[in-house]
Amino acid sequence: MFKHLAIAATVAFLACGVSLTAQAADHEVKMLNKGSDGQTHVFEPAFLKIAPNDTVTFTPVSKGHDSQSIDGMIPDGAQPWKGKISQKITVQFTKPGLYGYECMPHYALGMVGLIQVGDDTSNLQAIKDKRLPPRAETRMQGLLKQVQAK
Repeated sequence: MFKHLAIAATVAFLACGVSLTAQAADHEVKMLNKGSDGQTHVFEPAFLKIAPNDTVTFTPVSKGHDSQSIDGMIPDGAQPWKGKISQKITVQFTKPGLYGYECMPHYALGMVGLIQVGDDTSNLQAIKDKRLPPRAETRMQGLLKQVQAK
């Protein structure tokens, strides 16, 4: 009897694990020379709120762009990323918090984005305190207004 209970518990546990993994979503962020609102050098969407374990695929719709995390603008202990120019990169976000990112060649032109993973905004002040080039700063301030704290 105990053996059957152990097997049933194992099967139930594995089924739960599989369903949790299946719930993770992939979001796409396009890297563009010109966005739908007419702004140049943009990520679209530039702000995302996602769940922990979701992935984001950065797609170079226009050539000459990359995606990489900005030093000092990701949660403590989170993994930074650095894509290659004109190449797609998929990043999994396992640690809740805010992630600021940039297109290295167009950073000074304001090509930045922000991802909120879950409801944890504990690194919000660190992001606000980070000095960015003027255009990037202006765009990041607009993105920070979209952060949803609980």
